[in-house]
Amino acid sequence: MLMKEYRICMPLTVEEYRIGQLYMISKHSLEQSERGEGVEVVQNEPYEDPTHGVGQFTEKRVYLNNKLPSWARAVVPKIFYVTEKAWNYYPHTITGLCALTVVVLARSCQTCWTPCSFLPKFSIHIETKYEDNKGSNDNIFDNIERDDTTEVCFVDIAYDEIPERHYKESEDLRYFKSEKTSRGMLKEDWRDTQDPIMCSYKLVTVKFEVWGLQTRVEQFVHKIIRDVLLLGHRQAFAWVDEWIDMTMEEVREYERVTQEATNKKIGSFPPAITISNTPLASCGPSSAPSTPLSTEAPDFLPAPKDLPRKKSAPETLTLPDTSRRGSSYRLPNLFFWPSSGQNE
Repeated sequence: MLMKEYRICMPLTVEEYRIGQLYMISKHSLEQSERGEGVEVVQNEPYEDPTHGVGQFTEKRVYLNNKLPSWARAVVPKIFYVTEKAWNYYPHTITGLCALTVVVLARSCQTCWTPCSFLPKFSIHIETKYEDNKGSNDNIFDNIERDDTTEVCFVDIAYDEIPERHYKESEDLRYFKSEKTSRGMLKEDWRDTQDPIMCSYKLVTVKFEVWGLQTRVEQFVHKIIRDVLLLGHRQAFAWVDEWIDMTMEEVREYERVTQEATNKKIGSFPPAITISNTPLASCGPSSAPSTPLSTEAPDFLPAPKDLPRKKSAPETLTLPDTSRRGSSYRLPNLFFWPSSGQNE
C-alpha cells in the first residue's frame, strides 16, 4: 500500500471551485473521450447519507486500455476499464476506484460474456476536503488512520511540469489572465500573495498487492493521479471565464448535456455487452481463470516469423527402373530381419 497526500491550491474560493470543478470534469471528459476510450457516466444522482447529509453520487467507467504502458497492456484484456464511484458531500468527497474487465469467454452464435475482477488486489481510495487557505492545514485528515511517513505533495498548477502532449498555451497559467475576475498571470510563489485562495486536499491510497509488481504499479498509479490532478486543476482555472457566472442549476444542466454527448462519443462495443451476475455453466467452474477461449493469438504476442522449412530430404525421390533385368541394382528389403546365420 502506498499513501500520499496531495495539496492543490487554486486562485478561487471554495464556493467558486464547487461550480468550476463540475464544469471542468464534464468538459475534460468530453475532450479526452473517443470511440472506445474515455469516461462513460453510468449513474449521476442525488444521494443522502445519515452522517454527511445530502450529496451527489456518481459512477463512471474509465476505458483506458490504449493509455496503459506496454508492460500493462501485455497482461490485461482488450476491453478494460476502471470503475469510479464518488460520493460528493461538498466540501467533503469520497472516491473509490477498482479495476474491472469485460472478457469474452466463448465465441458462438450466442456470445458468452461475464464480468470479472481481473485485478482483485488493486484499489484506489481518495478522501478529498476543501478549505479556504493555502494548504497550511496539517491536521485536516486527523480522523483517518494514516502512516506517519505519508508524503505530502504540493501540486503547483502554474509551475509544475505537465506532460508535453497535454500542454496548451491558452492553459499556461503563467500567462493566462481572466477577463471576468482579473485573476491570473500567476508568478512564482503566487500562493503566498494570492487572494482569494483555496486548497484541495486529497489523501490517496493505492493498493496493488501482487508480489513482484506491487511497488512498480503503486508508484506508476500515483504518477498518473498526480498528472491528472495537475491537468484538471489547470483547466478549471483556465476556463474560469466560461463558468464563473453559472449557477448550480446551470452547471448541473451543462453536466447532463455533456455527459450524454460523452457517452455517445465513446460509443458501444459490438456486439452488445450484457453483464449478468448469474454464473454461466458453459463458462467452466467458478475457480477457473477468466481466460478468453479463442484461437487468435493475444495482441501482445509477436507475429510468428515466416522461416523457411528445413530440408531434411530432397524435394523429389527418384526410384530405379526395376524393369531393367540386367541392372545389378537391388532394392533394399526394408522389412527383412536377417537370421543369426545369414549375411546380406
